[in-house]
Amino acid sequence: MIRPLILLAAALASAPAAAQDLRQRLPQDEVIYFVLPDRFENGDRANDRGGIAGDRLTHGFDPAHKGFFQGGDLKGLIAQLPYIQSLGMTAIWLTPVFKNKAVQGGTGQESAGYHGYWITDFTTVDPHLGTEADFKALVDAAHARGMKVYMDIIANHTADVLYFEECEGKDACPYRSVADFPYATRGGIEGRRINRGFAGDQVMTEDNFARLTDPNFAYTVKVRPEERDIKVPAWLNDPIHYHNRGNTTFSNESSTMGDFVGLDDLATESPEVVAGMIDIYGDWIDRYGIDGFRIDTARHVNPEFWAAFTPAMLARAKAKGIPNFHIFGEAAWSELEIGLLQRHTIVDKLPSVLDFAFATAVQQTVAEGKPTAALAKLFWGDAVYAGGEATALQLPTFIGNHDQGRFAMFVRRANPQADDAELLARTRLGHEMLLTLRGVPTIYYGDEQGFAGKGNDQDARQTMFASKTATYLEDDLVGTTRGHDADQFDPGHPLFRSIAALARLRTQHPALTRGRQVTRAYRDDGPGLFAVSRFDPETDREYLIAFNTSPEAITANVVVETGVTRFERLHGNCPEAVSVPGSVRVRIAPFGSIVCAAQAR
Repeated sequence: MIRPLILLAAALASAPAAAQDLRQRLPQDEVIYFVLPDRFENGDRANDRGGIAGDRLTHGFDPAHKGFFQGGDLKGLIAQLPYIQSLGMTAIWLTPVFKNKAVQGGTGQESAGYHGYWITDFTTVDPHLGTEADFKALVDAAHARGMKVYMDIIANHTADVLYFEECEGKDACPYRSVADFPYATRGGIEGRRINRGFAGDQVMTEDNFARLTDPNFAYTVKVRPEERDIKVPAWLNDPIHYHNRGNTTFSNESSTMGDFVGLDDLATESPEVVAGMIDIYGDWIDRYGIDGFRIDTARHVNPEFWAAFTPAMLARAKAKGIPNFHIFGEAAWSELEIGLLQRHTIVDKLPSVLDFAFATAVQQTVAEGKPTAALAKLFWGDAVYAGGEATALQLPTFIGNHDQGRFAMFVRRANPQADDAELLARTRLGHEMLLTLRGVPTIYYGDEQGFAGKGNDQDARQTMFASKTATYLEDDLVGTTRGHDADQFDPGHPLFRSIAALARLRTQHPALTRGRQVTRAYRDDGPGLFAVSRFDPETDREYLIAFNTSPEAITANVVVETGVTRFERLHGNCPEAVSVPGSVRVRIAPFGSIVCAAQAR
């Protein structure tokens, strides 16, 4: 049974009006809530084992182990839509809901496909999460509230079903390159000739790939009898549609052609694979009217695939009456790799990418106390995206996620001596940046309740419902004395209240969603001031936004437009008037922020 919810009346009252303009909102108008359905709410305990008999190594359910299904599902997510909307969220991004291989991994290393990234059937919902009817009910319920639904999709790989005879019994299978093991030979460059007439994978025509008939160019490909027909659609069971070269090293050609930790890597150069993936994901748009795709492992797929796939999805959505379908790829580059992110919008022609550089910059400046010039450097690069700064407005921004780890964890790790008040202040400041600066803010579920965790991946995937997992029960939350042995849907948590207030402020002011951004001040020598102005796209009204990343209060003069004389306080301690034309004196509390709107001239 779903527990009673404490709802915020303002969110519910606004839902019908929001529903009316759902399709007209641009991608940058949204505030996204990113959620793993298995870790959110258990709405139907009958599907905890996915209808699979046996033990946990068969059905994958074990709420005492962080690497197995915990019991959350689509019905639970539906029941908690009021909670999500009360946080000010306007869109929901779900990890993949497709049917997964329940358990993978060698003896002693097993874990479950609770996260959704080990797909066997691309056409239906994983039974641990519910049914296709449940997914339709979720999309319909979200749309009725004016909330969009984004699906997490994968074209790079499937579940680990294929294996190689030469590596059987080994922990890993080394990558074998095209130079050493060409498609035209079996067993290496000196081996027996096969695939006669195949001109290589860069000739991406149907006629050429029809000549690729033997998948054993690098390894001898095998599949267990019980898994021979496990993948849907059926064409996915043919090994010829995979690279079959061993595990990626994440460098050189292996980045796009190697198996991602053993997952079967699709030969996305093949026209048949391209057409197959377009059919698969176009059908989800047709059936459910979803609002966007987040593309997993996008950087590990060849650019030509995306150049065909993306326009096909946008056209399919437009035909369904969805003119602003949001597509954003995961290009997980470390550090401030702005140029590499930009490349994916230029070479891959992806409309948008997750802004990993934003996450890095906020982690460095807020969590680690490094100079705020890192933020200025980030935004200097906006003009170089395909489409320029207009594209930068559509980049989903985040400060922590299910792979990297939670932002509060980064704060705690960088400040081991800090008390809870400082941890809360820094964590709040990170979210204030996320919700007011350019891009599409993406809140990772549970961050609004002070989730921190010990690290990344499984250590950052706690349940919102009371946990039975020992390692999660050991975690201290930020901003509350509650632990993970309790349910975590508290609208009174200080982070929940702060996020909700700024999320609504953002969606009420077009300058904070669609407005251009100009950097006003930053520091090269340490923590402290970072300031920008954002401008209303219709009226050009200026909004001054400033942050203090230091533990000491700051007072500073900041440049503003010369026509501005007075300010309206929207958030924080705003000055009432300019000091002289073109300059305003701001005072910002430790780890504080301000949002101030210029009064009409």
